[in-house]
Amino acid sequence: MLSFRSSAALAAVRGCRLAKGPLRSSLRLPRAVVPAAAAQVSEPWRRHFASPADSSLTTRSTVIQLLSNIGSKREVQQYLSHFSSVSSQQFAVIKVGGAIITEHLEALVSALAFLAQIGLYPVVVHGAGPQLNKILEDAGVEPQFEGGIRITDGKTLGIARSLFLQENLKLVEELENVGVRARPITSGVFGAEFLDKEKYDLVGKITSVDKNPIEASIRAGCLPIMTSMSETSDGQVLNVNADVAAGELARALQPLKIVYLSEKGGLFNGDTKEKISAINLDEEYEDLMSGRHWWVRHGTRLKIKEMNDLLADLPRTSSVAIIHPSDLQKELFTDTGAGTLIRRGNKVHVNTKLSQFEDLEAFKKVLVRDREALDAAATVDRYVQHLDQRDFKAYFDEPMEALAIVLPPQGGASMAQLATFTITKAGWLTNVADNVFAALLRDNPKLVWTVKSDDENLTWFFDKAEGSLSREGEVLFWTGIETGDEVMKLMLEFGRSGRELFGDVNLENRLQKAARNIPQQQQMRAYSTTSRSSNALRDSRHSRRTPLMPFTRSYATQTTNPNPPFGTKNNSNQTPSKVALIGARGYTGQALINLLNLHPYMDLRSVSSRELAGRPLVGYEKRDITYENLSHEDVKKMTDIDVWVMALPNGVAKPWIDSIEEANGNSLIIDLSADYRFNPNWTYGLPELVDRSTIARAKRISNPGCYATAAQLGIAPLLPYIAKEPAGPTIFGVSGYSGAGTKPSPKNDVENLTNNIIPYSLTDHVHEREISEQLGCSVSFIPHVAVWFQGIHHSINIPLTKTFTSRDIRNLYQERYEGESLVKVVGESPSVKTIAGSHGVEIGGFGVHSSGKRVVINATIDNLLKGAATQALQNINLARGYSEYEGIPLCESDRGGNMKF
Repeated sequence: MLSFRSSAALAAVRGCRLAKGPLRSSLRLPRAVVPAAAAQVSEPWRRHFASPADSSLTTRSTVIQLLSNIGSKREVQQYLSHFSSVSSQQFAVIKVGGAIITEHLEALVSALAFLAQIGLYPVVVHGAGPQLNKILEDAGVEPQFEGGIRITDGKTLGIARSLFLQENLKLVEELENVGVRARPITSGVFGAEFLDKEKYDLVGKITSVDKNPIEASIRAGCLPIMTSMSETSDGQVLNVNADVAAGELARALQPLKIVYLSEKGGLFNGDTKEKISAINLDEEYEDLMSGRHWWVRHGTRLKIKEMNDLLADLPRTSSVAIIHPSDLQKELFTDTGAGTLIRRGNKVHVNTKLSQFEDLEAFKKVLVRDREALDAAATVDRYVQHLDQRDFKAYFDEPMEALAIVLPPQGGASMAQLATFTITKAGWLTNVADNVFAALLRDNPKLVWTVKSDDENLTWFFDKAEGSLSREGEVLFWTGIETGDEVMKLMLEFGRSGRELFGDVNLENRLQKAARNIPQQQQMRAYSTTSRSSNALRDSRHSRRTPLMPFTRSYATQTTNPNPPFGTKNNSNQTPSKVALIGARGYTGQALINLLNLHPYMDLRSVSSRELAGRPLVGYEKRDITYENLSHEDVKKMTDIDVWVMALPNGVAKPWIDSIEEANGNSLIIDLSADYRFNPNWTYGLPELVDRSTIARAKRISNPGCYATAAQLGIAPLLPYIAKEPAGPTIFGVSGYSGAGTKPSPKNDVENLTNNIIPYSLTDHVHEREISEQLGCSVSFIPHVAVWFQGIHHSINIPLTKTFTSRDIRNLYQERYEGESLVKVVGESPSVKTIAGSHGVEIGGFGVHSSGKRVVINATIDNLLKGAATQALQNINLARGYSEYEGIPLCESDRGGNMKF
């Protein structure tokens, strides 16, 4: 199957036919391709399934042919064989959320009908949470949750039970309408006891599962459609979360697949913003739970933990898929899948010496198992002897269902060589091939290998590779090449390895020409110098690729970003930065000094304040520093400072900045005033709304205003829906008196502010211009000052172009700020008391007018921290190559799941 032949390997193992075996393909079709394939499959269903009597071998063959539009016939046949190898109730448990029934009923019914037509009977259990919330909201009842569990009193249970029966009947009737027999099962399956009656009231904990109603339904040729209601031994009905019910059902049935249908279609990596294709728990679980990945929190963290606990109770062949209902066929019958696949997998081991194999004979048997030649054992012996004489890395899972051997570069070669790759059918079904390949690509970013052009798994290799060359019945694949020159060098290396590899006496000239023809703008993409004989294959598969292998089923923790993601601990700079602070007397300057003291790489060298000159600096413990009254000439002599922070009043920073640029124009300058917020040559430093890569490249950063930061974050998610005529958003803001500075004035006079609130700059405030310009939307801003010391509260009135509910808007904000460590979305209106002394922004309220076309958003921020000093440190971290949140106390979860900054 895989026949890699470097000059060294060929010389030592002449005639050694390397391992052949079934491989799990990993073709991830681009988003644009999937709907077209789905249309070819789903459109005929309603006509075809109208007659249940048509279920026959001919129909099955037709369905397989239709499925082949979204995958290969080999994939479909192998998966059908796999799923048909167990009893019907062990095929799959599918959990359907209430939102799926409401918004995606047709797609769900079509998917279930398709499965029934080919003789597969998933057990379906559904919820109705959103529908229940809507009914309660319309009745003026606020749903109550404790730790994510709905508190269910008698009235709520009565409404829920009636609703569940109604939604169950809706799904059953839709299935019957397309010719699929379905049976409603609304009681008698889940035995339960009270979870905690005092705390949750009528909520159940499942203690038993009666499989008889399910098995009877399937024997009768009906899809079992279940609600998640349970009963105690004395007949009391109890509410159970549908996810929990699906899990307990899976533990009882031991299915091959547990499918959670989701509107989002899977879990997402917060660093890459891409859907996580697969999570291999044995390999990744500890790392995901370690806290190293900031985005593994809240619902994502809970879901991964629940799936880990569930799969620990199921056979290793079982897996969980989180997918959109329209992708059900693709998930079940193609190697790529469509959503997020969660499986136990097997840990991948790496050996670099033969002596590390506990059983060398077992290792040899793995190499022999796919060989048909009579001298297979002798050939493997020669191959193993060759490995004993050179460096290699062997990647394998514990039962050796998959084995890969990589030969590191030697003799002037620039790339590692994949010499052996073998996998059993069992390994293919449990996705071990993807595990092993992901591991070897992490260790060997520059890799080359060859495959026979008639190999049935060729598309799998195309998806793993970034480029290919086809010639004389073989395809050469590679990853990690970045330029046309590297492509040419690789091909010339193989040309020198032996003409028999490609069989072309004019190879060198041809390769040079091919390399010259690669457009520069396509560097880092998939290069193809494929010969005419394989153009059809290249055009149908390879030309659809985009940079850096986006279609492969890869690790949750594997990033396809060539640069370390911002906000993580992966950034490479660990060199201390020398920092100088101009204007250190104010509240913001002191707050920043406290943060610099916590930062492992910030080396504060100088603080300048005319009023405090000669006094010792308090709050910085790394070295003794005395306040200085620096002159412009003094600054010009300070050529070794890496970071300058301007904490000066508006309108006075320019002479200092001119002096800094004369001293060292390459220094980073952060200006906390408004002086440069409208200067196109400066970068506006609001990381949650500005491209972080822009900040990372910047040398001149204007720190946003405190009012402006909270207001922009409070408005941004709704920008596409704001009605700008006759007037846009109105922002009523109130700040503590620290925002008025240290210079005495009526605005920071506590006696004047007691039992009082003072409006100021009611029109044309600089923040009004700042917010409007940055958002591209005209706003009205009305600032006030009150008697508390620090913290800002905004009430933001936003007119809308379409009708929203409060829940809709809250979802928009939660999705927009998912993964942002310093933005917290809450349901209620946030309070200044909570945010004061904290490093983030809280956004909540979400009060929607009865028309549905006006919403009031509340936002709070500490004006000295995220409104100034914390944000300045975020920007410094990004621009200096540190982790974005280095030195900033990040938020932690309390036991109730609430976030505390």
